[in-house]
Amino acid sequence: MQDRVTVSLARGIADVRLNRPDKMNALDNTMFEALVETGRGLCAERGLRAVVLSGEGRAFCAGLDVASFLGGGGGRSLFERGAGSPANFAQRAAWVWTELPVPVIAAIHGVAFGGGLQIALAADIRFVAPDARLSVMEIKWGLIPDMSGSQTLRRLVRLDVAKELTFTGRVVSGNEAAALGLATHVSDTPREAALELAREIASKSPSAIRAGKQLLDTSGVVDVETGLRLEERLQSALFGKPNQIEAVRANAEKREPRFSDPD
Repeated sequence: MQDRVTVSLARGIADVRLNRPDKMNALDNTMFEALVETGRGLCAERGLRAVVLSGEGRAFCAGLDVASFLGGGGGRSLFERGAGSPANFAQRAAWVWTELPVPVIAAIHGVAFGGGLQIALAADIRFVAPDARLSVMEIKWGLIPDMSGSQTLRRLVRLDVAKELTFTGRVVSGNEAAALGLATHVSDTPREAALELAREIASKSPSAIRAGKQLLDTSGVVDVETGLRLEERLQSALFGKPNQIEAVRANAEKREPRFSDPD
């Protein structure tokens, strides 16, 4: 699977790259399998602090390789369900990035169409090139978003915007994507900007970063009382622990902190 998705780990940052540049990183069955396998493997990396997700070549991801599937590309059914996730096989290629306990930053250039956009939407933060092109493109094939986009898109943009993009498949630029809420930042060098932010995140308490992701991903999904109780529980678990004490000491002593990896 390493020929479809490459991973480079350094100083707690996983640099993950979709690696099918000759097909603009389009999603065939092997790419689906590689994305799921890569995400699941990173979930088990104890020292992981942040992930940067990008594409090799001219694009982030052009979406489904329709020709591959029409040609009977073989492999697992995209609707196959497994244990340990609410998502089916196709959905998990995107949803697995929400399941990582650390921040995932997508760097989008070229195109992010259909399933490619849904993978990017599953990241916590998105940097996008101003001339990138993004589209909820499934309507072109008479379909709807089916790789977790119904959950991630709705959390990022207004309902009317989500509907318009879904009903029309309209292609938007990186600049418009940021204005609509599909992207966090516009950058001429999205991957470099994403790596810079990943390094900043990696310098913070990994215990607090993981708790913050869990807390914010839960907010708005559960009722207020459950959300407030989770906030209390997570904060109580941080207070007085080694990484929290180290954060205070490092600030007081004006030095770089030396955090330990969470259990």
